[in-house]
Amino acid sequence: MLINADLHLHSRYSMACSNKMELPVMAEEAAKKGIDLVATGDCTHPEWLKDIRKAAVDDETIAIGKTNFLITTEIEDSSRVHHLLLLPSISKAEELAERLSKFANLKVDGRPTVRLNGCEIAEIAKDVEALIGPCHAFTPWTALYAYHDSLESCYGDMTKYISFLELGLSADSDYADRIEELHRLTFLSNSDAHSPWANKLAREFNQINVPEVTFKGLKKAILRENGYGVTYNAGFYPQEGKYNESACIKCYTHYTFEQCISSSWKCANCGGVIKKGVKDRINELANFDEPKHPDHRPPYVHLMPLSEIIMTAIGHASINTKGVQTAWNELMSRYGNELNVLLNAEINDMGYLDDRIVNAISAFREKKLIIHPGGGGQYGSIEIPETEQDKIPDQPKKEQSSLFDF
Repeated sequence: MLINADLHLHSRYSMACSNKMELPVMAEEAAKKGIDLVATGDCTHPEWLKDIRKAAVDDETIAIGKTNFLITTEIEDSSRVHHLLLLPSISKAEELAERLSKFANLKVDGRPTVRLNGCEIAEIAKDVEALIGPCHAFTPWTALYAYHDSLESCYGDMTKYISFLELGLSADSDYADRIEELHRLTFLSNSDAHSPWANKLAREFNQINVPEVTFKGLKKAILRENGYGVTYNAGFYPQEGKYNESACIKCYTHYTFEQCISSSWKCANCGGVIKKGVKDRINELANFDEPKHPDHRPPYVHLMPLSEIIMTAIGHASINTKGVQTAWNELMSRYGNELNVLLNAEINDMGYLDDRIVNAISAFREKKLIIHPGGGGQYGSIEIPETEQDKIPDQPKKEQSSLFDF
């Protein structure tokens, strides 16, 4: 059975999250994007756990409409590394919360910061029968490779228990498979969404072959047992991510690695701090000049949020304008989900749309869109070549405009 799954997001109880991150809204928006299985996130927060219990069919099953939920949480350790835990049941989530409550105030944030290291968190995860792996592993903040040079440095004696790695928005399989120690792990591509809207929830996801839509079924896939597994990862081009290239965190000026070293990571333009980009960090860690994919590694399908392609094509400043929303809704109504629109729908059948949108989708498929890499906390931006459209409006610069733009 093939399912689409987004296994990392947050609730309204996490800092900098939309108050619309509630289970019914998340379920509705996931269904619009063709996502079958969605993370609950934040399962150790006492109030959110109450909401999960209310929505549950039984101890192991949470479903709203067509959407199934997997019980999950993200935990920050004492070194600021973030870990993703996938849990089998509500009772195990309660057990996890009880264990962690000795090391953190779980009411403060849906994503708790605990006075434990990675190895200790992994030990607890094993005790409660959870799967665990590092979140957004390469980003320069709150990530495994921001503070460690190896899995063992973080997880110690529990390294062999780590079963997956979340790539994050600024990396893909080609990046990560240049590092030999990661070859045994299953890669996951998840949204880490802080709001439920179309350009956030499931902006990255996984197509997974499972025997059933349960934790047990997902576990078989992540451990690659009995022929089950991830069949492809879908997500951003790495250049779209906020931390792809090394750049100043104030003015977003980009620098080569050599320039960073010579300037002692201080911006020559404004004096701000230059944050090391994922591309440069991968080069530091890499065992290979080119990726060497293990036999079990599935393809990585590069996608862009459809709403942002539409926004860029028609020259609007926001995905929330009437023109963008109308076109997006028409496409969802006709083709079911974004993946079908971006990869499968017949271009010749889109004659009812604005020609600029049709040409932009065609340019995406033909890999003609120009990506200006992100860095320093600013997302990359896309540009449609003028040869792809008769007239392209001035493109608004895409910036992180609010706390919910994660």
